[in-house]
Amino acid sequence: MHIYFHDLSRLVSKLSLKKLWNIGKVLSSYYLTRLQRKPIQWGLPFSISFEPTTACNLRCPECPSGLRSFSRDTGNLKTDFFTSVIDEIHEHLLYLIFYFQGEPYINPNFLDMVKYANRKGIYTITSTNGHFLNDKNARKTIESGLDRLIISVDGTTQDVYEQYRKEGKLEVVLQGARNVVKWKRKLNKKHPHIIFQFLVVKPNEHQIEEVQALARDIGVDEVKFKTAQIYDYEKGNPLIPTIDKYSRYAIQEDGTFRLKNQLLNHCWKLWHACVITWDGRIVPCCFDKDAHHQLGDLREKSFKEIWFGAAYQEFRKWLLRGREHIDICQNCTEGCKIWVDS
Repeated sequence: MHIYFHDLSRLVSKLSLKKLWNIGKVLSSYYLTRLQRKPIQWGLPFSISFEPTTACNLRCPECPSGLRSFSRDTGNLKTDFFTSVIDEIHEHLLYLIFYFQGEPYINPNFLDMVKYANRKGIYTITSTNGHFLNDKNARKTIESGLDRLIISVDGTTQDVYEQYRKEGKLEVVLQGARNVVKWKRKLNKKHPHIIFQFLVVKPNEHQIEEVQALARDIGVDEVKFKTAQIYDYEKGNPLIPTIDKYSRYAIQEDGTFRLKNQLLNHCWKLWHACVITWDGRIVPCCFDKDAHHQLGDLREKSFKEIWFGAAYQEFRKWLLRGREHIDICQNCTEGCKIWVDS
């Protein structure tokens, strides 16, 4: 439990009276919205995802980066643009998620941006496929002040791992995790909180217990089991797990599949969070991978103008009228993530 205490205390240390007041405004306006069935937005988001890059070295089958299938512009986040946005929003921002699409470490300035956000008093998180955690980057990761590091480990043997992580090398990933653990100990740091994320699919579901043992052996703080989003799931898919607990989809009497979750006509994310693409476009959440629902452009307007603007309010109204009509909501499984201690 002490491992989780260090992580939680790190998050709490980022709070300020201004941030607490903002969180209170966000919460109250969200619940008032649900009560009155009309969008009320008083606070600014206290969680933001910033996209370091759209590029990735792997070719995972259910990922636009891996499939090289983006219908939007691709590129790397520029440091000067990032710092200008952070300067505008940092006073109300509690935590920053440094990923959307792509592999963050491909951006050569990624860890410098993490360091800048850390200096601004923001809790920082990133998710990586682990192939760039060489000894140098592992040390720089610790020195950047990163608070949480999620490493995707979707198998405990190469033959299983590569069935989803196409062109990936498991031993490179595991050595990268060892490098981070080593430098964390050498530099006598309690952070980042290191997580092995195991995306449960049919080819790897028999290795659930093995990845927990592997994490303990390396010195990883936690194992997180995540359900997989499948694009074409209705007629079945070889990636859908047979263990019901880890599947987002339920089989029906006719043999087809449906989403387990009922789509409720409200969404907490639209009140407390948003995603900023590498080139400054704001989209409602991480399910809008191709940025089809652009609610504003930070190269043209301030963050506050966009957040309280007409496009955002119209999207919130649309959501309250019926999420089943919004394409990015139709495969949303908010709440289908499963956490297991390592």
